[in-house]
Formats: sequence, structure tokens, C-alpha cells
Amino acid sequence: MVKNYRIWSVFFCLFSIFISAQTPDVVRIEYIGMPMNKSDVQISRVRLVTNIPIKVREKDKIIIGAEYNGINYNIQREVSFDSDVFKNFHVIDFNMAYMHQYNEDWRIIGVITPRISSTLNDGIQNGDIFLNITVGAYKDQQNIDKPTRLVLGIAYNASVALRIPLPVIYYEKRFNPRWTYVIGAPKSGMKYHYNEKSLIQAEFILDGYYNNLQNNIMLPSGASATAISSSAALVTLGYQYALGKNMFLYGYLGHALFREEVLRDDNRKITNTLNEDLGFFIRTGFRIGL
Repeated sequence: MVKNYRIWSVFFCLFSIFISAQTPDVVRIEYIGMPMNKSDVQISRVRLVTNIPIKVREKDKIIIGAEYNGINYNIQREVSFDSDVFKNFHVIDFNMAYMHQYNEDWRIIGVITPRISSTLNDGIQNGDIFLNITVGAYKDQQNIDKPTRLVLGIAYNASVALRIPLPVIYYEKRFNPRWTYVIGAPKSGMKYHYNEKSLIQAEFILDGYYNNLQNNIMLPSGASATAISSSAALVTLGYQYALGKNMFLYGYLGHALFREEVLRDDNRKITNTLNEDLGFFIRTGFRIGL
């Protein structure tokens, strides 16, 4: 089961690139905090997103964007190595997407995402740079009795532990004026539309990241750690409020069902487990959509 969770956590990284290319936020500012747990580990993350859609031809779009994730990883317990090496690390994406409207319902999408994922202790180095590629199709039917959205695609992400092309599947349907369900990998959930401004949402999400360590860590076992990665299965419950058209404030409370943060060597094999304890987290932010 643990192996399956690791595989699905990879899906989240691929999926987020693909979805952001279809319905991007013009601006997003987000904070995620995970309080100190039983392993004396505390994590916080700041996320900044911007995207600029440019219309080309009659119905096609080019989307140019960037995303920054700054992660603070704080270990309070005594360990046999210098944990300050990865106390702060960064993920910087530059998204370039092309969206072709094939017909009234279907859009064909391609995304190229150069990524910097590193502790950046000494500037940008060769091991910090990755390239992610995603292609797929997006069907959006909003002007019907039961609006639906379907995503089918395949994605390759070089900045995760499992570097193979993986399928992307996402289906959303508003089956009732007040209710919407989402089925997909790695995100599923239910939305309750309280009114035009208020939305309550429950989600199951698989999350993860992979970062290069510029200063390698020599472990007592003799192994060398060159990267840090995380996999997590999360359940969340949250509220979103519309300040205006396509402008939202939101807040979520969640708990990890599975969580694993590890150090890896050059072959991406696990050399040390940093944290497997579960715990609560909060996610709050502001976004402006298209």
C-alpha cells in the first residue's frame, strides 16, 4: 500500500501542471502550515502563482505563467547530520502552454514546464533544473443542465522520484444545483454550493515534491543523500468565498492519512526517513481566476 501511495503522489505533481494550463489563476497567493508533530517536524509553504493568457487566432490561447513554492522544513529533534542543509528549499516553475479549441466542447492542450527545484544554497546548478511535459484533451460543458468537465492526458515529470509518463484523469459534474462531485487521480471530492458566493468543499488529495540538495549529506550508514522528497495522502474540508467575479478567499483544514518525507541518493533510492507521523495542516489564500 505504501508503494501505491508513492506512485499516486507523483500524479499530483503532473496533474497540477495540466489543470493550471486549462483554467489558470491570474494571481494566487497561498500559505500552507503543518504544525510540529510527534517526530518534531514542522513544515510551512508559501505559494505564489501568476498566469497571462494571450489570445491567438480566433479561439486558441497561449498561456505564459510562473509559480513559486518556498518551503521551510524545520526538524527540532537531534539527528546525525546537518538538517540546516535543507531547512529552506524552493520550487520555481515557468509554464508555457498552448490551448487549441478543437470544437465547441473539446480543447487540445500542450504544456512545457522548465522547473528549478533545489535548496539553492549556492545559486542555480545543473542538478537543480528539470523539464516537465504534459499533453492532453479537455472537455468543458458548462451551459447544460448538469455542467461537466473532463480531462484526459499523459504527463512526464522529471522532478519526481518515479520518472515515467503517467496518465492524467479528472472528471467533474454538478449533478445538482447545490452539489458537485470530482473523481480523478489524484484528486477527488465533493462541493456544496451554499449560494452564489459561498462554497464548502471536502477533498481527498495526494501531494508530493522532490528537491535537489546542493550540499550533499553524508549519513552514518555511508550513503550520500542528494535529494529530499515528500509523499502525502490528505483529506481536507474548507470554505471559499467569492469577493467578486472570479476573485476568491479560501481556507481549508486537513489531516494526513499517509505521510513520508525521505532523503534519496543519486539513484533516487531512499537513504533516510525523516518523518512518517501524521498530523493536521491548514491552507489559506487568495486567488483571481479567469
